[in-house]
Amino acid sequence: MNIKRAVIVGIGFILQILLTFIIYMFFVEHIAIINIFYGILGFVLVLYLIKDSKNYSYTLPWIILLLLFPLVATLMYVILDKSMKKSKTLKNIVKEEEKSKKYLIQDEKIRESFKDNSRLRYISDFSKFPVTTNNDVDYYKVGEEAFEVMLEDLKKAKHFIFLEYFIINHGKMWDSILEILEEKAKEGVEVRVMYDDMGCIALLSAKYPSILKEKGIKCVPFNRMNPVAGMIMNNRDHRKILVIDGVIAYSGGINLADEYINIGSRFGHWKDNAIRVRGDAVWNYTVMFLTMWNSHQNEDKDYTKYKVESKDKDKFKGYVVPYGENPLDEDLTGEDIYLNIINQAHDYVYIFTPYLIIDTDMINALTLAAKRGVDVRLVIPGIPDKKIVYTLSESYVTPLVKGGVKVYKYTPGFVHAKVFVADDKVATVGTINMDYRSLYLHFECGCYMEDAEVIKDIKKDLTDSIAKSHLVTKKEANPNVIKGIWQAILRLFAPLM
Repeated sequence: MNIKRAVIVGIGFILQILLTFIIYMFFVEHIAIINIFYGILGFVLVLYLIKDSKNYSYTLPWIILLLLFPLVATLMYVILDKSMKKSKTLKNIVKEEEKSKKYLIQDEKIRESFKDNSRLRYISDFSKFPVTTNNDVDYYKVGEEAFEVMLEDLKKAKHFIFLEYFIINHGKMWDSILEILEEKAKEGVEVRVMYDDMGCIALLSAKYPSILKEKGIKCVPFNRMNPVAGMIMNNRDHRKILVIDGVIAYSGGINLADEYINIGSRFGHWKDNAIRVRGDAVWNYTVMFLTMWNSHQNEDKDYTKYKVESKDKDKFKGYVVPYGENPLDEDLTGEDIYLNIINQAHDYVYIFTPYLIIDTDMINALTLAAKRGVDVRLVIPGIPDKKIVYTLSESYVTPLVKGGVKVYKYTPGFVHAKVFVADDKVATVGTINMDYRSLYLHFECGCYMEDAEVIKDIKKDLTDSIAKSHLVTKKEANPNVIKGIWQAILRLFAPLM
């Protein structure tokens, strides 16, 4: 049934393409005029992209496609841009994001303590997520470790449970969680579930929200897919957030499906992670969830009914800042936080990333750090989940290795974690991949930490994983001629991958 839904949406998308082709063929006798028209329109779009580009590494492939294939590329761009501007979902998110700002207030006493810290000032002042100091953070180096603790915390819920995940799929992980959610709903606990409809299109029935409603669980799919326009919606909800009673939050790389806890993984050992946050920082996650939920449901007039004040306000346990990435605003929060960590590192930067499709700013930051003596190491999958995307990722390994960056392939399997750690002082753990989709198109989240006890655990996970990984040599990083040409072609389409 779920595969059938994916097929129907796919057929709808193909029919849209066929309709465009039929219209094109109908006017084929005027092909010269049509090509001139689209050539001019494509050139105007190129000027528009140059004028308003956030990052030329992202827009350059579009510019090349528009100049080489004005008809096809112009149609693609206009369809995607029109879909984004007319999307009721995205308009509602913009409105709700604006409303939510009043709930994200920086404590002035804490602000005073980091007034000389540019990294924290950026997150607080420009990304508008308050820095907190009163938290305990636990780090789980694999999904199965986090899963066991999540179950115990869910069983203790008394007031509300919020879940927002890119992928939910039936199996041991989700079925175990769902059993608890159903029981909690019967006890009067408010349970809300949100998932990305595209991420679950082949996994969950279109009727799944109604199925959960019968169990007493509120459910909203993000941007429900449909055969007419759903496939061209390019912005997805890639966040992973679980909030329990406003006092505990989980995030990280894991979705709610069995491969994330190493059951039935087709790509060797699934290397993922999660964090468990207790304290004032939970509020940031709560607001992120409620913002996305109310952009679809418009249910909550006052978010503060879900806020829990911490009992030990004056305890300093390091700085912890959960933050969101929103592709609809001008800020590139996720990439900026990554770049700030790299650019200010003194001794080392260690990174987990499943996908390495990066812009020139990121390449230059990584190689410059290596050249100034910073030990820069990236751990990428040893076994790919998507071969074409992996081949594209390998093309970015070449300039990094030549620039002195150490790139490791995780020999046991697939790396899905998204982690930065530097100088035993700073780290970020979240959902943000080092690719165009995460950095420019998806709704994402992360948790920045500084001077927190948990950073040593994060570093140990990286060093242990590096010990199990293969260091890519300069010879291995250089592709043969045919592969190099194929990688260059793939880079043209990198923003769409």
